[in-house]
Amino acid sequence: MFYFLGILVVLCIVMSLRTLFYPASWRAKQLSFERFLFLAFTYTNIMIGFGLLFLLLDMMGFQIALHHGIVLEGHDFRTLLDYMYLSAVTLFSVGYGDIVPIGAARVLIIIEALIGYTIPAAFVVRSAFDSEKK
Repeated sequence: MFYFLGILVVLCIVMSLRTLFYPASWRAKQLSFERFLFLAFTYTNIMIGFGLLFLLLDMMGFQIALHHGIVLEGHDFRTLLDYMYLSAVTLFSVGYGDIVPIGAARVLIIIEALIGYTIPAAFVVRSAFDSEKK
């Protein structure tokens, strides 16, 4: 069950990134509210997806993070919010240090940080290519 949910969450993240890198077409202005919403929804989808992956790994018994030196455990709404917070500070490369990844989560954190750095560049390049086509 956990593997199925994990694969489903990863598929949602990949499809969101696919839409960013390979959009069908954008018929809007170069800077528009629709593009801003698209970028915001892409970030939100990835942030929630990685937060759910962290929770699924926690539910499978992996230790994911330390919160002020104490292992973050539990499968309630508060823990999910802590994992969403960890995902957000990783995605936006803030990294306050109050929640620190440990164990297997470090690999996911690296992947999420790379995605966080890649999204703005891909968005700008895609916008430039689309404006040249017109």
